[in-house]
Amino acid sequence: MPGPSQQRELPDLAPLINQALLDPHLDQEVLQQTCDAARHFGFAGVCTNLNRLQAARERLGPPGPTRLIAVIAFPFGAIPSTLKQAEAEWAADHGAEELDVVPDFWALSQGKAELFAEELAEICALGLPVNVILNMARLPADRLSLAVDAAIDADVSGLQSGNGFGPAVTAADIRLLANLARGRCGIKAAGGLHTLEQAFDMVEAGATRLGTSQGPAVMQALRRGQT
Repeated sequence: MPGPSQQRELPDLAPLINQALLDPHLDQEVLQQTCDAARHFGFAGVCTNLNRLQAARERLGPPGPTRLIAVIAFPFGAIPSTLKQAEAEWAADHGAEELDVVPDFWALSQGKAELFAEELAEICALGLPVNVILNMARLPADRLSLAVDAAIDADVSGLQSGNGFGPAVTAADIRLLANLARGRCGIKAAGGLHTLEQAFDMVEAGATRLGTSQGPAVMQALRRGQT
């Protein structure tokens, strides 16, 4: 059978990939190997939690093409805004170059879009790019639309489809986010994204970033398809 490169025009995937290092059982050796692979392939970023942030910063070295991303209030966002702000400030002080933030879904469920936006705006004021992690599988259409507009009003740089604790992201999810965003910010596909074919589908649907724990495997599959 023809490889993917013979079937469709290939995007340059490496600069779109945010390599996730979020498994709580991940050991130091795997973290180091994955950081090295991210630099080798030229990924857009490495995304990790706060307790591994400094180790990832040391392994990646000085800021370069592969940016260090910290998750804030991950995975559910259910902490007070003061603690969420403190996490964001700590991450900024310890080498994070971008922040992936889980927002206040409780405020959103109460119809308090202004509180939802204010919390994100305070984090955005730190000056780092902020990507808001939306749990699309749990948000009805009207609440998702409200969340997108409130997040963009808060000056986030991107919208993320999910936190990985639910159904795998689909091309339909990304098309919906892209339609709601209307070009006002980036779109990050994340959650159950493991294969090269999925990566292509997400990009074709409008994703500008790909969040995955399988970045090196995706690139190896791409290279096999091009040979």
